[in-house]
Amino acid sequence: MGGAGASSRFALKFVLATVGRSRPGPELLLFEQYRQRLSGSLQICEVEARRTLSAADRLLREAERLRAVIPAGAIVVALDESGVAFDSLAFAHQLRDWRDGGRRQIAFLIGGADGLDSALKDSADLRLAFGAMTWPHLLVRALLLEQIYRAECILAGHPYHRGSH
Repeated sequence: MGGAGASSRFALKFVLATVGRSRPGPELLLFEQYRQRLSGSLQICEVEARRTLSAADRLLREAERLRAVIPAGAIVVALDESGVAFDSLAFAHQLRDWRDGGRRQIAFLIGGADGLDSALKDSADLRLAFGAMTWPHLLVRALLLEQIYRAECILAGHPYHRGSH
């Protein structure tokens, strides 16, 4: 957790595979703030498909490109508003369970304007929601990193995460 005294035991490697490119702005600044705090490594893979394709063909092309960047053996988590909405403690415990079960890499998939291909979502180990609302993709990246950082803090007993459980 950067300067927060993170435990090196966390040792998960995260891949953030997204459709679309980062752009300068407040969302990117927030994303970078949490990226710097993470104790686990983070690889960012941004993919794009031609806008000239039909929506269905674009979803298929994006899915192919996302699949290509998922490391072999990684847990795959598809961000999708119809997925499971964990609270922060449950999310931390899920990461801990994967880590303690010997898994070392987790690939988080964030779709483009049309979401993720249904076959790609169905093949994921977990479909994760940040509620039923649709969020801007760049903001989802920052929210995800904040929750990973929060999970690291919870598991390390760091006071960043407070509240009733």
